[in-house]
Parts: sequence; structure tokens; C-alpha cells
Amino acid sequence: MLRATPEKVWAFLTDPDKLAIWFHRPDGPLLDGAHEMIGADSGERFMWGEVQVADSFSRLEYTFEIGPMGGVASLVKWSLTEIAAGTRLSLEHSGLPQGAEAFDLSLALDRGWEEHMGRMRADLHA
Repeated sequence: MLRATPEKVWAFLTDPDKLAIWFHRPDGPLLDGAHEMIGADSGERFMWGEVQVADSFSRLEYTFEIGPMGGVASLVKWSLTEIAAGTRLSLEHSGLPQGAEAFDLSLALDRGWEEHMGRMRADLHA
């Protein structure tokens, strides 16, 4: 849960300047069509995909690919629900590569989302 309005949380999910604070900077707003994100440390293309759904202030879905996924496109789904104290934000990341060889990648992505969400929360609650 986040102490911020759905509108403010939406900005952190779609606006390039806000995304750069907690995740990676995209080449444009995550509202429609293809996108690429630039790695915060490397300055090079880190992640790419295509926005599938952008229902303002309630739902955002986009495909998610990174080099280690070997051409597999996964799906990231964000759901925002207004609650009395702010917004309940849910994340579902599905369609990841399967099997023993992909287990470390899944763990790394899970750890990464936790770190990124912590940065988002810290900035929203500042």
C-alpha cells in the first residue's frame, strides 16, 4: 500500500522522469505502443516491450524483455486500487522462462522488483 493517490502512483508507473527515480528511464511515456528503457547504471538499453493496456489510474500492462530472457517476452501487470489511506498497488510478472536454468533469472527479477518498489515507496512517502 502506498500513501499516495492513484493519480500520483500512475505517474510513477508511466512518466519517464518518475520512472527514472525508482526503475529505469523509458524513451517515452508508458501509455501506448513500443518502448525501451535505459539502464540507470549502464546508460544502455536494458528492457524493451510494448504497452498492451493503459487504463489511467487503474491498470497498466506491458510486455517485458531483457537480454538474459533469450527472446522470451513476459508480461508485467500493474493494478491500482484506491483505498482510504492512498493506493493499493499490485504487481504480477508472468510468462517468465521456465526450468532449472531460468530459476536464477526469476530470483534476480524478484529481488530487483523488491528493490525498485522500495525506491518508489521511499520517494512517494517522502
